[in-house]
Order: sequence, then C-alpha cells, then structure tokens
Amino acid sequence: MEIQAHKKTITNFNKSNEYRAKIHHLIPGGAHTYSKGDDQFPELSPAAITHGDGCYVFDPDGNKYIECLSGLASVSLGHAYKPVVDRVVQELYKGNNFSRPAIIEMEVAERFLNLVGVHDMIKFAKNGSVVTTAAVKLARAYTGRKLVARPIEHPFFSYDDWFIGSTDVKSGIPTDIQALTVTYSADNLQSLQHLFDQYPNQIACIIAEPEKFNVLPDHYLKDAINLTHKNGALWIMDEMITGYKTAYPGSMTKYDVVPDLATWGKGIANGFSFCCLTGKKEIMDLGSIKKTGAEKLFLVSTTHGGETCSIAAAIATMDEFEKHQVVEHNQKMGQLFIDKTRALFTEHKIENNIRNMQFNWHASLGYFDNEGNNSFGLRTLFHQELIKRGILFQGIFCPNFSHQEEHVNAIVEAMNDSLPVMKKALDEGWEKYLQGEAIKPVFRKYI
Repeated sequence: MEIQAHKKTITNFNKSNEYRAKIHHLIPGGAHTYSKGDDQFPELSPAAITHGDGCYVFDPDGNKYIECLSGLASVSLGHAYKPVVDRVVQELYKGNNFSRPAIIEMEVAERFLNLVGVHDMIKFAKNGSVVTTAAVKLARAYTGRKLVARPIEHPFFSYDDWFIGSTDVKSGIPTDIQALTVTYSADNLQSLQHLFDQYPNQIACIIAEPEKFNVLPDHYLKDAINLTHKNGALWIMDEMITGYKTAYPGSMTKYDVVPDLATWGKGIANGFSFCCLTGKKEIMDLGSIKKTGAEKLFLVSTTHGGETCSIAAAIATMDEFEKHQVVEHNQKMGQLFIDKTRALFTEHKIENNIRNMQFNWHASLGYFDNEGNNSFGLRTLFHQELIKRGILFQGIFCPNFSHQEEHVNAIVEAMNDSLPVMKKALDEGWEKYLQGEAIKPVFRKYI
C-alpha cells in the first residue's frame, strides 16, 4: 500500500491552553455539549476553534486541521459553505425573529413534509433533545401510557430527565422518573417482545435510531414497528444522525417504513440550529389549538424555533442535496476511508487493536488492548498523534460534501505515521507515550 509521508507536526497549543485555563470558570463543563469537553480530547489538542472552511478548522494558535466528525455530524456540506451562507445572509437582512410566524415557516414546512412523504405535520425546534422529548410527550398523550422504551446500547437521545435518568448520570433526577424509561437490546426483535411481555399495556412508545451498530436484519424495522403497533405503542424513529446520511431524507426512506413520529436534526441545515419533529396528523394534532373544548397538550413552545436564518439554511441545504449527489459523495468518501484504513491496519498487523466499525456515512474506530479490552488510553493516544499531524479526529469519520479523496488520503497518511507509536504503546504501555490523562466516557457516574 503506497502512502506518502505526512510531514506536518503541530506542537504549539499555547493559546488553547490559555483558553482552557479560563473557560471552566465561565461555562460548566467548559462547553455547551459534553462531547466537546476537554475530557473527550487529548491534552495536546485545540481547546477551541476560531473558524472553519470546507472540511478544515483552525484553532487559536493558527493551527489548521482536517476535521473528521464534521461538527458532531451536523455539517453535511462543509463549514461556511457559500450557497448556504448566502441564503442565510439574504434572510438576515429581512429580520430574524418576529411576534408572529415568519412567512418562511410555511415554505420549509411544506417542503420538508413533501420530502419526508409519509408524515402530515411538523414542529420546529433548535436542538434534538427538544424534539425527542416532544415526541415522547405526544406518545404518552396519544396512548395514555407512561413508559418509554429505548435501546440500552444507544448512547444519547435527549438531555431531558426521561432519557438521562436511564443512564449512569442520574444526579438531580428523581427515582420515580428514572423508572419511567425501560430498555431492550437494539435491533433484537425477541428482546423487544420480551419487554412488551414484561410491561403489558404500559409502554407508550419505542424510540430508536434506525441504524447504529450493525447492518439491520431483513425486514427488522417493519417487523419491529408492526410488533409495536400490535402492543398498542407508537414507534418514534430518531433520524437525528441518519437523516441526510443513510439516504435522502433518511433511513425511513431507505427501508420503506412509516414510523408514527420521526425526529430530525444534525445535518439537515448544515450546522445551523434547525431540528424538527414530523408525524402522523392524528398524533401531531394533539398539540394543536383548533379543537375547541379538547384538553390542551403543551407540545413545543420556543421563541427561537421559528428563527428565520436557520430555516433559510435548511432550505438551502435541501437545494444543495437536490442539485448534487451529496449522499452518494459522502458515502463514497466514507467507504474510501474504511477500505484504506482497513488495509492499513492489516498491513501494520494491528487490525485486532484498531478495528473498523459502523458504516460509510459514520465510520468509527474501536480501540482494544492485546487482551481484547476496550482501551480509552489507546484511543486517546491515537487521537493525540493524529492531531499532531493536522487531523482533528474523535474516533469517527463522518464525511461532508467538502471532503475529497485528497483529504481521506491525508487522514490515512497521518494514521500511517502514527501507527508505529501505537505498536510501541501496545508493547510498553500507552501511559509512556500519552501526555495527560486518557479520555473518559461522557456517561459516567463520577467525574
């Protein structure tokens, strides 16, 4: 396998260190998403980003990186992508928020629902946690049941109590709320059936990502939705990550299924804060104000849900996906990454320690010691070495439309240069080569 030597080495993080020293006194956790926190990165890493351009980002010290995770999978086209920025600027000059709905809200509602095809109504929000919680609320109101079921393996659905209470980070959440969320094994119909048997006539909904860890068994989603309906519950498909990645608009199209409700976000507005909930009319209409005399369900009410610049970004993003073969390009880059890294790890005889996982639209790596145990130390060390070489890597390559073959090659070159250090670490201990502490799980009971 021919790989050109990757010469770039980054050693200066002085301004990043100054930022790090101050930010935790100002913002709890140092960031507004725990996945961006200092405990998720090596000590030798950028503490913040000054700006981005396409698939590149820049830190306070002027260092330039190829960003692999694309803004936690929210950037589908590229940073500062001109057609989106231009459309946003046009809308900003009209004003960004009003005391009545902006006319653009109808435009995007009709267009997005037409794109989804099988749902009748939509509700906007600024982040995914709001719409997943809104979906759960609708399901409880529609079924008259309390329990929410979710796959135990899926790491995140919402920062709200119904989800966080089912994780190890339960501080501040009453035990009676914790008990209202139950779990089953992902993509396992037998486990789902067992859950319904265990809680007969009590489960309001299943909320699950359609694709997460494995290639789905044939007809699994259709069978799971049918089983859910047979037991009187609703199926909520969380397309927060899969939307605009597995297909356009998402996995419900790819697998030809009709969930009762679906939640969308991340890449649907190229990094702008636009998320939404779509669903069948008879369920969504519970949040309406047109049924005189009916009990009111307070669904989602956010001042910034109808903020126009992010709506414009969503429209422009749809324009680009429909002008270009964005999904196909991104998956092609992801498959190239998988193929080249798999060959690289085999060549270095390290394929049992660094393993390719997931899919070409969200290609992740797993890190394991010589006994086969998951290793946060090896993970952190590999990321440290890649960052030194100008690759901002968090364990996942989530391609956007600005990633090209040359960028994938540069990532692989940097990995090739980093693997000798990894092999030494496997023999001598990663502690010898890592500066600072190992990355820690986001969902942990103790800091």
